[in-house]
This record gives sequence, structure tokens and C-alpha cells, in this order.
Amino acid sequence: MSNRPDISISSLDAERLFKLIESLPTKKMIGISELEEELARANILEPIEMPPTIVTMNSTVKFTVESSRDEFLMTLVYPKDVDLKGDKISILAPVGSALLGLCQGDEIEWPKPGGGLIKITIKEIFYQPERAGNFSL
Repeated sequence: MSNRPDISISSLDAERLFKLIESLPTKKMIGISELEEELARANILEPIEMPPTIVTMNSTVKFTVESSRDEFLMTLVYPKDVDLKGDKISILAPVGSALLGLCQGDEIEWPKPGGGLIKITIKEIFYQPERAGNFSL
């Protein structure tokens, strides 16, 4: 895998994500080890210090997938908040954990289930809870 860009995560998101991982029935689920690696390498910031151009939990972000050139507008959420509308992506989904902590303009290659890599680019962050002053989401 190519070099991953630096990432920043709020202390609140990090705490909640560690609790989520601990609550899972098995650590062998697809994507868990990648999420743990991301959390381990992340720069942890207080929510109030979070730059407005970084993808945090509950952010709505526009991103592209290089291989298909498809563009998506999705909200990064905890698994319990995924619904059938298709406009939310779980942090446990491979692309979900890839989005966390990236900055607008960043690109990252991420492992796909079944092998291979997917390359995504962050185009724009439409909503970020910290930027909106919502530190409790």
C-alpha cells in the first residue's frame, strides 16, 4: 500500500471508536484491523481544535473512487446509525474507515474486501459536527 496521508481524529471520536471495537463480538471482522491501525497512527485533537476541512464522525463528505470515477456524497456514521436510504456509510465499511481523519484534497489507497486496493479522493466536506459547534454527536 502506498504512503497514507497524515490523519487527525477528535479525542471524542477516538474514545467512541475504541469502545466500538471493544464491543464487537470478534476482532476478525473485515476492516477492524485497518481501523485499529488508523486509530493508532492518528493525531488526536480535542474536538474544539479540529480543523474544519477534516473528515470526522458524522461528517458529510463528497469523495470520488478513482477506478470508476464515481462520486459519492455520504455521511460517515457509527454502525447503529446506518439506514436504508444509502446516504450513510459505516465506519466499519472499508471506505468508511478510509475516510476518517482525511483532509479535503487527500487521496488514499485502501484494501478492498476480497483483495486489491481502492483509491479515494476527498473532494469536499459539506458538514462537520465540530465546525458546526456540535461536540456531542
